[in-house]
Amino acid sequence: MTLLDHARAQERGAAQEAHEKDAKQGLLVQPRPPAPTQTKVTFAAALPPFYRDTVAAWLRDDCPSLDVGGLVVGDAETTATLWCKSSGVLAGKPFFDATFEELGCSVAWEVDEGTLLDASKGKIAVATVTGSARRLLLGERTALNTLSRASGVATAARKCVDVARSVGWQGHVAGTRKTTPGFRIVEKYALLVGGAATHRLDLSQMVMLKDNHVWQAGSITKAVRTAKSAAGFSAKIEVEARDLEEALEAARAGADIVMLDNFTPSSLKAAARSLKAAFPSVLVEASGGITLGTMAQYLSADVDVVSQGALTQGYACVDFSLKLPKPAGATCNV
Repeated sequence: MTLLDHARAQERGAAQEAHEKDAKQGLLVQPRPPAPTQTKVTFAAALPPFYRDTVAAWLRDDCPSLDVGGLVVGDAETTATLWCKSSGVLAGKPFFDATFEELGCSVAWEVDEGTLLDASKGKIAVATVTGSARRLLLGERTALNTLSRASGVATAARKCVDVARSVGWQGHVAGTRKTTPGFRIVEKYALLVGGAATHRLDLSQMVMLKDNHVWQAGSITKAVRTAKSAAGFSAKIEVEARDLEEALEAARAGADIVMLDNFTPSSLKAAARSLKAAFPSVLVEASGGITLGTMAQYLSADVDVVSQGALTQGYACVDFSLKLPKPAGATCNV
């Protein structure tokens, strides 16, 4: 047995031991009936119209001056094929479409948004794009960068949601505000396609009071009181807590959501149970150091939300390529 195998065996043993301990304490998620089938939602309808301005800015950034490569290929109309070369959830179609529409090209899709693409047996034709060769290549990299990253976020989100549902937990798997500057709308949209929750979209949507806010205000109670004076009834207030005492103070002060941050799985479940017993209407969020591999250990009937920054930070991209037709008799195999 290698050192890596030994370490993995120890990790599995520790996880099993923790699982058995939680079972004895009644802290495990109990199986629930399957959630009712939901009507398929087209999340693109929620995008603000000015996302097209963002796409246009990406194109300007990629070609601020001369496009000599475009001169080489010319303006003859042709049709390129979009290929998926690695497995993942397809996401980002509105941004891909907007890229080529900005350039006067048209896209015809063969696969629906949110489809799990299995490329294990070879690449998959996902769409075709028709337009002048020069304009197809002008939009190629911008469109592929967006699609590959959106699909990466959606794939990571889908995996986490699948883990949660496999153990009967019906709460929210959420991203965080750890998004790429200038690319937030794509990553938040992709979370929805993957089945996860966006968490707050920006600083203005929900008030989150973390350790820095509390230290500057003097206490959790003072921080919540000040926030409520401006937020009124229309914005929820969430407070980050490092232990049960802070969680209870936040709930007593009027927080709508309490984030249990950087707890161990067993201590989080115990704290969530105590908090829910005292404040049943307060939502409990688990966060901090949670990964796809450890997430199931943090789930319980007393936890409403599990958030992971990794869903929009450090995700693996899905590999796509856009290929123009190869002329008959061509000898180049690039």
